[in-house]
Amino acid sequence: MKDRASSRRLQMLVAGIFWLLLLAAVPLALAASPPRPDAQVQALQRAGDAVVALRVTVTEGATSADSLGARRSGSGVVIGPDGLILTIGYLLLEAETIEVITQDDRTLPARQVAYDLATGFGLLRPLVPLRGITPVPFAGVSGLAPGEPLLVATGSNSGTEVGFTRLLAVRPFSGYWEYHIESALFTSPPVPNHSGAPLFNRHGELLGIGSLFVLEKAAEGQEPRVIPGNMFVPVELLRPVLDEMQATGHTRASVRPWLGLSSSERDGHVQIVRVDRQGPALAAGLQPGDVVLEVDGIQVATLEAFYKQLWKRAAPDAEVELTVQQGSETRKVRIHAVDRMKTLRKPAGI
Repeated sequence: MKDRASSRRLQMLVAGIFWLLLLAAVPLALAASPPRPDAQVQALQRAGDAVVALRVTVTEGATSADSLGARRSGSGVVIGPDGLILTIGYLLLEAETIEVITQDDRTLPARQVAYDLATGFGLLRPLVPLRGITPVPFAGVSGLAPGEPLLVATGSNSGTEVGFTRLLAVRPFSGYWEYHIESALFTSPPVPNHSGAPLFNRHGELLGIGSLFVLEKAAEGQEPRVIPGNMFVPVELLRPVLDEMQATGHTRASVRPWLGLSSSERDGHVQIVRVDRQGPALAAGLQPGDVVLEVDGIQVATLEAFYKQLWKRAAPDAEVELTVQQGSETRKVRIHAVDRMKTLRKPAGI
């Protein structure tokens, strides 16, 4: 079974490098015969072998189950010689049990090592050692150009599934869930099973971890249209904080004021679309449909401005004053923010 699985993965990756070469506009003469298993193909095979599937069940009463579900599935990729696995953090949010499904069909229990609110990454480690898996190397985003062909690998019970995509843009990203990063990778066409899926370049180096399905606007100068795609969190954000995450379970940047809001940008304003049922915003009387005009007297018109003004405080449990429009009324609301990391439910005994 293991030999058949290895053969299947090799065939998929050989086909993958073939299509990557075509997408990169390699002359047809070079693509006339199937590519031989050279160093590039071997690197892609090692990358595919490092991908695992994840199954997660959250703790009873977890508030994150309202939006993310009580049972979650996705992918991860081995980045450390001790079996350390990188994935997207929301898969591990308030996890009770975590299972890793390997390429050779083993299902292994795992424990959470870190969940980082600031970057969005999650780390876990199987309780049973992984055998014969080479950690993937990291790559930065410098030098990437729009249109560049890339490879997405997702873990499943039947092995690694490979998808192919192109880079649309590298730019900042603000999420509706009080999240902002200065650099994110946007690709198209989209991969449906994007949660935690590793994004590789043609050398089998890890570029990012899958987070979202997104709708992107066409580049300036092109026909106006919306392009479906994915957002990936670049692994270069992990480099400077990896040791800290392993040592403390998160980064210092994750200890910041949290209001318990989901918001969007509409018509030049920040509008609340959801209020966490146990968050401080609900206790302060904020409701879906309210428009946030100011934070502590400073006007905010984008999610990025809203979050950055909120996060200026050194203490996560600071009092915040929002100027909000509720229907036809404009009022000031004082909210006692909290440390999100302290609100997360943990498994029994931890």
